[in-house]
Amino acid sequence: MFQKLKKVLVIYVGGTIGMQKNDDGVYSPVANTFLHKVKYHSEMHDADLAKQYFPHLKENELVLPVDSKTMILTIYEIVEYVPLLDSSNMGCKEWIRIAKDIERYYESYDGFIILHGTDTLAFTASALSFMLEGLRKPVIVTGSQIPIFETRSDAKDNFLSSLILASYGRVPEVCVFFASKLYRGNRVTKMSSDELEAFGSPNYNTLADVGIDVKFNDHYIRQVSPTRYFAPIIDLNPNVGILAFFPTMTCNMLEAFLQPPVQGLVIQTYGAGNLPSSRKDLMDVLRNAVKRRILIVNVTQCSRGTVQADYETGKVLQDMGIILGADMTAEAAYTKLIFVLGLPELSFETRVKVIWQLDSLHRHDFITLHNLVEKSDCLFTSIFLNCF
Repeated sequence: MFQKLKKVLVIYVGGTIGMQKNDDGVYSPVANTFLHKVKYHSEMHDADLAKQYFPHLKENELVLPVDSKTMILTIYEIVEYVPLLDSSNMGCKEWIRIAKDIERYYESYDGFIILHGTDTLAFTASALSFMLEGLRKPVIVTGSQIPIFETRSDAKDNFLSSLILASYGRVPEVCVFFASKLYRGNRVTKMSSDELEAFGSPNYNTLADVGIDVKFNDHYIRQVSPTRYFAPIIDLNPNVGILAFFPTMTCNMLEAFLQPPVQGLVIQTYGAGNLPSSRKDLMDVLRNAVKRRILIVNVTQCSRGTVQADYETGKVLQDMGIILGADMTAEAAYTKLIFVLGLPELSFETRVKVIWQLDSLHRHDFITLHNLVEKSDCLFTSIFLNCF
């Protein structure tokens, strides 16, 4: 009947995928309903197969119908968070909780699904990609634009495809699945609030495309050693902000944003990473912030493209010690700073080098953090290379 048996853990955090309209006519999370809904979808749970082969399944364990092409049978368990969260309420505490849960169950499952709201999904996926050091299994973050309880919904396809991809085990990294595409987790950004194709990866190829067949784009998938040791790093520093520049910004506005407790800042600049170099007042504020050892990363406001020092207005920022963010998304740069600033006992100079050297290294060279924290001032790790 089947040739392989795989186990997947589904961590249901919250989000639109499991929401229903309340008495006020607005969507809100409803506890203890998602499992029941999924259990009575024949595409999501084969009750006959479960009864025949797995009579002792737990109440929250379900059996996916056998994949006819791979002959994989997948048992998946749904763990629901209490309380369920709208993704607008997600932050460092919730990212740490998810990372700890994956660590707790890591050896018992072949893959993991995170069911999450879409608004901050890209932030969570980026954060987890840095935190889950040594990951050798798929962690797929997904959700939906329309709840699974609605007659017309993208929820079932997103969830079902994520389960299938997790059971394949071919993408050993943190990913986002949405609208038939599997993306690298720290390469996505939410592109639309009202289209089913809500996410895009502006500067990186998809890892897999789901149509009649599943097409894996192996060249873009992270390659890892099977001997790598999984050891999540959960020390985060939330004192980081994101600031988009605009033509009438004053130095007082900028200074106010850089006051303690801020220790890191992502600046979203014009075009290829440019700011008005003629504005000495703004340049002085940024220069003084770097002298005060605030980590500043420069990313573009554009949807696509790379921050470079090709223009005088961009090079002046690099010369003062602001880090070129290359083609990172704002979400990736922001969560990377939260992660880097949380790493204990590193000098400011080393933290700068950790980020600065990213675009000079090949996208598929993955080096573990634990092996390369040396007395020298160099620190290059898979955690940072993931986004390139």
